[in-house]
Amino acid sequence: MSDYRVALAGNPNVGKSTIFNALTGMKQHTGNWTGKTVVCCEGSFCHGEKDFLLTDLPGTYSLSSFSREEEVTRKALLTQRFDCAVIVLDSGALERNLRLALEVLSVYPKALVCLNLIDEAKAKGIFVNEERLSKELGVPVIKTCAAKKQGLDELKDGILKLCGDSSEKRAKNVLYEDISPEGNKSAVFMRCRKIASDCVKRVGDNKKAERDKKLDRLLTSKTTGIPMMLLLCAVLFWITAVGANYPSRLLSAAFDGIKTELYGLSDYLRLSNFLSGIIIDGVYTTLSWVVSVMLPPMAIFFPLFTLIENSGYLPRIAFNLDRTFSKCGAHGKQSLCMMMGIGCNACGVTGCRIIESDRERLIAVLTNNFMPCNGRLPILIALIMMFFASESFGPASSAITALLLVLILTLCVVVSLLISKLLSRFLAKETSSGFVLELPPYRKPQLIKTLTRSFLDRTLFVLGRAVVVAAPAGAVIWLCANIYVGDASILKHCTDFLDPFGHFIGLDGVVVMAFILGFPANETVIPIIIMSYTAGGTLMDFTSYPQLLSLLSQNGWTVSTAVCMMIMTVMHFPCSTTCLTIKKETGSLKWTLISMAVPTATGLLCCAAVSHLLSLF
Repeated sequence: MSDYRVALAGNPNVGKSTIFNALTGMKQHTGNWTGKTVVCCEGSFCHGEKDFLLTDLPGTYSLSSFSREEEVTRKALLTQRFDCAVIVLDSGALERNLRLALEVLSVYPKALVCLNLIDEAKAKGIFVNEERLSKELGVPVIKTCAAKKQGLDELKDGILKLCGDSSEKRAKNVLYEDISPEGNKSAVFMRCRKIASDCVKRVGDNKKAERDKKLDRLLTSKTTGIPMMLLLCAVLFWITAVGANYPSRLLSAAFDGIKTELYGLSDYLRLSNFLSGIIIDGVYTTLSWVVSVMLPPMAIFFPLFTLIENSGYLPRIAFNLDRTFSKCGAHGKQSLCMMMGIGCNACGVTGCRIIESDRERLIAVLTNNFMPCNGRLPILIALIMMFFASESFGPASSAITALLLVLILTLCVVVSLLISKLLSRFLAKETSSGFVLELPPYRKPQLIKTLTRSFLDRTLFVLGRAVVVAAPAGAVIWLCANIYVGDASILKHCTDFLDPFGHFIGLDGVVVMAFILGFPANETVIPIIIMSYTAGGTLMDFTSYPQLLSLLSQNGWTVSTAVCMMIMTVMHFPCSTTCLTIKKETGSLKWTLISMAVPTATGLLCCAAVSHLLSLF
């Protein structure tokens, strides 16, 4: 039981979640873009023999209930009884942050102000007189640099002193205003400007701000913004493709060695062929494939993506794409959710919470699956390296793979925009939400901390979820391949039944069945195809791309088949984890089913069209 309850409020990008982590010891992910925290997170800490329950409220610019974040924060402050509120401000952007501070003080006069990011403000030549600010607001003001653990003890002392003060006196000299949307805001802005003018001193040349402006001219301009984004994606994919190849082979070899030992253990324990088959050839083989295929690219992609995210670049991607998205009836923030979807579509769907409009948020949820997640990227890489960038190209094969992946990613974005435009015509009309996106300063990511947390919070989290799903899937797949009806397995009967339809869309029954059985985890699609073609009743991995290419070619695969396979890989129903996430986020089975139908129908139509077009040549 906590002695005191403390609310933590502030604008986006003021380091509020970093302070929360530093005080509580929790590892809440802090993304460097607006609206990342859209739920209230709670953590506890002890100080002065007292226990404190700290609630991290969503980052918001005001309490006017314009966005979902503002609504959650406003409701929490008005309906929950906190013993005090800590208002986190960016020392380098005091005037903009003061509006929320004044509004919170109108609800919680028992509060203190935390002036965070003092290091960045100093780099900009900005100094805040905390004593003058404290006098203006009538509340304690404490300077901190949460990332460097500076000022946290003083902050804890301030919270303890404030919570222990039983007086109910209101803060002095604060303009208490109506915080409803109809309230008079002009007086608030004038008050913020006056306080900032009195308390902020600027010295020297602002070299950091000038550097940020030069970078923005390069990364956000109409001429170079999009090309720079595509170039960055190409580099990211190239590093992932090159770096993941070798550890994936090592893991595969290690798992094969363990598999041999498991067969020996099975013989020693005299397990039946059925039991050893379902455990070793079904569950274990599926798990080993998922781990060896997923872990290396995720261990490279997620940390690199997190470094880019923490540098402040992701909001600029949203800025570059906002006009395009708005023309399609979508929201600029959807691009951020799509970037998250490249790592994991379930995470991308959850990230759609940052979009205020229900209609625009639903469009983002329904189209997120068009982005190839980490479970589908290895399939795309394998197909590209077999059919379009083989080892005969030498060192250039990785570069070709990266460029083709960027081309596929661009195609996915275009299709997402087209489907978004189509959905916007059918969904109920409502006023589009405004796009308030703060471009944070470029920041040097904390390399070791970022890499560690990215691996633990993202890579292992997604991998663990895939493993949990893949284990029972491996058992089901093995049973389908080893239970016979007549002279053929259940799997063979199913693939033969689906074969005419598969050929119509440029594939075959084996591939169609592999996608169906791969619903729990996309990583199992290729192993199912191999198992079906070899008729071995066991999920298998081939030690090299040439071996796999030979098997596929023997079963009628051509370049046309590979193209249709890549289309279907990025355009089919979401995996089971993503579907459950969509059901949770929308609260609707109808929209979950629609989210499965939309990409699948799009993929089938595209495959049929491409297949028949290529057949002419």
